[in-house]
Amino acid sequence: MATSDRMANGAAVVVDANAEAFAARYARLLITAADEHWLAAAVTSLCGYGASVIGCDCEIAVERSLAADETPDGRPGAAVLAFGFRAEALGKAVANRAGQTLLTCPTAAVFDGLPEAKDRAPFGNYLRYFGDGYERRDGNTWTLPVMEGEVSFPATVGVGHGVAGGVLLLCGRDQAEALAAARRAADAVRDLPGVITPFPGGVCRSGSKVGSRYKRLVASTNEAYCPTLKDEVETQLPAGTGCVYEIVVDGVDEAAVRAAMRAALQAAMAGDLLAITAPSYGGKLGKVAIALSELL
Repeated sequence: MATSDRMANGAAVVVDANAEAFAARYARLLITAADEHWLAAAVTSLCGYGASVIGCDCEIAVERSLAADETPDGRPGAAVLAFGFRAEALGKAVANRAGQTLLTCPTAAVFDGLPEAKDRAPFGNYLRYFGDGYERRDGNTWTLPVMEGEVSFPATVGVGHGVAGGVLLLCGRDQAEALAAARRAADAVRDLPGVITPFPGGVCRSGSKVGSRYKRLVASTNEAYCPTLKDEVETQLPAGTGCVYEIVVDGVDEAAVRAAMRAALQAAMAGDLLAITAPSYGGKLGKVAIALSELL
């Protein structure tokens, strides 16, 4: 990492690198429940195992909490965003997740968060079969009998065009320093509209690169940013780095991703990090280049 490639700004050095985000499809679900306990149960199960499209069916997380006066049924709620590469596969993923988690969760309800979207994916049209012939349709809504009473699902959900994979790498002298910065960054993004940070707690410790020496893998560990390998590989880490964490942002458009990355970067810089940078994949990951210098 050459000095000429750096720009000092605040406590941390911000490397003038380009994050390689990529075009993605997304769905937005509005989840409600009788109270915060059952809302948390519904959302937690719906979003489980949804960190990365490398191995998961979609990248999914809570966009933001919704007050009762913001939800269709006047109950506590949350907006959830789910991202994938293709509309068809994404629709199948969210419908399957809903069938396993929202159909089963006491008091949970789900509504389409993109009702005006032209592109649609089957949702209730898929889940209705659980009604075993006792389901009924009213317009764009399927209602199924369950032991609690009834539950309704939109027949289809909208699928929009978004941007995924806006990445920041936070380089610290040790784990405590890097982790504190990563948590500040994730917290800064948490309630912003139109974005999610899908990894656990909004932070990823196992940043990946495109490809692998093992042919069956599409991605593998990004050794250039692994501190224990800095004497074995062509490292991209500044001297003294002992720990690196990654912040990944998915959003409904490029503007939303840029705004979230800016908020995360500014929050991370409030501490004593060595550097903040972004991984380079030589254009192999995505064509949406977000220069960190433009976020300062």
